[in-house]
Amino acid sequence: MGRSSGQGEGGPVSFRIRHLDHVVLRVRDMDAAIAFYTGVLGCREERRLEEIGLVQLRAGASLIDLVPGEPDASGANMDHFAVRIAPFDEAGLRAWLAEHGIETEAALPRYGAEGTGPSIYIRDPDGNTVELKGPPTGLGAA
Repeated sequence: MGRSSGQGEGGPVSFRIRHLDHVVLRVRDMDAAIAFYTGVLGCREERRLEEIGLVQLRAGASLIDLVPGEPDASGANMDHFAVRIAPFDEAGLRAWLAEHGIETEAALPRYGAEGTGPSIYIRDPDGNTVELKGPPTGLGAA
């Protein structure tokens, strides 16, 4: 973890990860999930595969894939995922989320792909944790 030299466990790696491509979430209520990710977070619906119930939402350069179903036996299959947002106006962001019935705590500095910057954790309708990540603030910036 944290290795950026291009070395894998078995030697040099012939590729580099550029960015998060997509995340797949199991959702109990597809309509509520779509409303949350499009109406609250500003994603747009990009594609549907009705035969498997998949809805793909564009989230900047990445995709959030929604599939119908209950969480696995442990209740979840991930801790959280982070989306980089701009601008990061904490007061405006918290007011927007409150208008949508989403509770938040104060932003805290957290390390991410671009360095340390403000972030707020929220939960989607299925209880998945989403980190709304702001820009690096200088200290620990990449």
